[in-house]
Amino acid sequence: MFVFMQSIAAIEQQFANELADLYDASEVRQLCYLLFEDRYGWSKTNYLLNRQASVDQQDITWLNTMLSSLKKARPIQYILGHAWFMGMRLTVNETVLIPRPETEELVDLIIRQHGDAKTLSLRIIDIGTGSGCIAIALKKALPQAAVYAVDISADALHTARQNAASQSVDIEFINADILEWDTVFDHTSTFDIVVSNPPYITATEQNDMHRNVLNHEPHMALFVQGNAPLLYYERIAAFATEHLRTGGGLYFEINRDYGQALCDLLHKKGFNDVALHQDIQGADRMVHAKKSITNP
Repeated sequence: MFVFMQSIAAIEQQFANELADLYDASEVRQLCYLLFEDRYGWSKTNYLLNRQASVDQQDITWLNTMLSSLKKARPIQYILGHAWFMGMRLTVNETVLIPRPETEELVDLIIRQHGDAKTLSLRIIDIGTGSGCIAIALKKALPQAAVYAVDISADALHTARQNAASQSVDIEFINADILEWDTVFDHTSTFDIVVSNPPYITATEQNDMHRNVLNHEPHMALFVQGNAPLLYYERIAAFATEHLRTGGGLYFEINRDYGQALCDLLHKKGFNDVALHQDIQGADRMVHAKKSITNP
């Protein structure tokens, strides 16, 4: 527990001591920065410049509460109730995945490839929208687009709707299981862009996951069932063969261990210009393909 009028540096050290089994020192410093950013509105520079400043008792009480939650391996974004994505502050809770930088790279890829279409009425569908981060970011970048967002979780869609409202964007949300897409969408529903960050973590990978992910983030959005790591990709690709317009783009965030396998699957389904993209860390993270005129 913290005592009255401790310095920020001392508080950071206390966090490091009590969270040592969960986070290294650099991660603890980032957690502390996020807490003070939320509490005081500080930038990272402000945080570093004020490390010797003292914290009053009211804030120490608040920090003790935050530390207790962190010690339970609860993610900082759920504790604070928000996460940042593409410059947007979005509501997050245990019903949705926490948006990640890799997904920002997926959105950026789409924007770069369609940035000249800002005045066009594209139709975009985001499958497995979760917090709505992808759909909302695309709508803000391509304001003339009609954006649709699908999720099997009604609770996730409630959060996504809150985020769309907070960002003042109009998105049509659909509560549906994409594995049963053929019972949900009729043949007249066509799109220029299909994008998804579907569940792609296999059961064997769970042992390597951090407790704050495994114990708190929604398993429905993380894990693919059984021994079929490409299950959702195959079904979404099947959806795209029916509902993606000729020349339209199919975009996936992927499990980096299955990039080539997914590319092979898309080739077999008749997509062309299939491309595997790396993230900023050099890992296979995104796949983009186009629907050809001969696509079955």
